[in-house]
Amino acid sequence: MAHHHEEPKEKEINFTALYFLVGLLSGMFVGAIIDMGYTWIFVGGVLGLLTAALFVSVFVRGREQR
Repeated sequence: MAHHHEEPKEKEINFTALYFLVGLLSGMFVGAIIDMGYTWIFVGGVLGLLTAALFVSVFVRGREQR
């Protein structure tokens, strides 16, 4: 019994980093479209990251419990 090998489990792909990347890039894009200076690109990126964090914590994490 000590020589039994466990079946390899399927690797789950973690898309959390992808959500943050999309949030960052879309926030920076919106900040650039506002065209009120380079500061708004940074602000848009931060707001995009915050939105992605909210999305991941509420919607994506809740899906795992089903």
